[in-house]
Formats: sequence, C-alpha cells, structure tokens
Amino acid sequence: MTSYSSDPRKHTHDQCTDMSQVRYEIDRIDRVLVQIIKERQDYMDAAARIKNSRSVVRDEARVEDVIRKVLFAAKQTGLSEKIAEPVWRTMIEQCIAYEFESWDELRKP
Repeated sequence: MTSYSSDPRKHTHDQCTDMSQVRYEIDRIDRVLVQIIKERQDYMDAAARIKNSRSVVRDEARVEDVIRKVLFAAKQTGLSEKIAEPVWRTMIEQCIAYEFESWDELRKP
C-alpha cells in the first residue's frame, strides 16, 4: 500500500491567523498532491502497457464515470464542484495525453 509523506501539519484552516501559516499548509498539501498524482501517472503507464490498441486509450465512458465518482466524493466532503470538476477534467485530459505518449513509446520500433 502506498503511503504519502508530509511535513507536519501546524494549523487547521480555522486556526491560521496570517498568510504565512496559510501558505505553509497549502505548500504542504501541494507536496502530497504531487506524490498522489505521480502514483496516478504510474497507473497511466500500466494502462498504456496493458491496452493492446491505441484506439482504446481514450475511453469517454470511463472519463464520465470518473467525473461522476469525483463529483459524488466532492459532495460528500464539501469540496466545491466548481473546483472538483474542472480540476479533474483537466487532469484526466493530461493523463490521457500522457498515456498516448507512453503507449507510443512502449511500441517504438
């Protein structure tokens, strides 16, 4: 199982009294997000390796399934859909582009 390392959390959002505290926590969270997104990228490499045809790299039904699941999770946790949906759609598009590159690279003559 993957675990993610992080600097210690010093403040909750409602304990912050100045911008340096807010920025510390945002930077801390960003470093964890980088680790998580890197793990997601590793699975794009796996998908590129497993898929036997370039034509199946983009799967619109899967894109919409992921978005539905993300919006449900966002609602459950209080994350604004106005943040969640465009962030995930952008990430998915970039991951698909990366997967195409990975798929091509794996099959280079």
